Amino acid sequence: MRIRVNDMVLVITGDDEGVRGRVLSIDKRADRVVVEGVNRVYKHMRRSQRNPQGGRLSKEMPVPASNLMVICPQTNRPTRVGIRYLADGTKERYAKCSGASLGAISPPRAAYAKN
Repeated sequence: MRIRVNDMVLVITGDDEGVRGRVLSIDKRADRVVVEGVNRVYKHMRRSQRNPQGGRLSKEMPVPASNLMVICPQTNRPTRVGIRYLADGTKERYAKCSGASLGAISPPRAAYAKN
């Protein structure tokens, strides 16, 4: 999965289509992502010592990763994400629309360095 925590993403399909938000957590096994302010549901809470008020809590639920696109930091538009190796062998994510770097994935490796 090429989406990381704290990425800005755009929801491209579903009830929250067109909403932008920050990635809060990722479940790689289920291929689902929790995005801030997206797919909110009410959780009904009984009164307890921990929650003396009770009532309804609004919380975000996971959405499929295929319903999201990463926002390019340079153009501020949705983009696909690619992976490339730099000259020193560092592996990084990049925005396919502008070529802007989205951050390193792994440290430099001599096997992938360009001589």
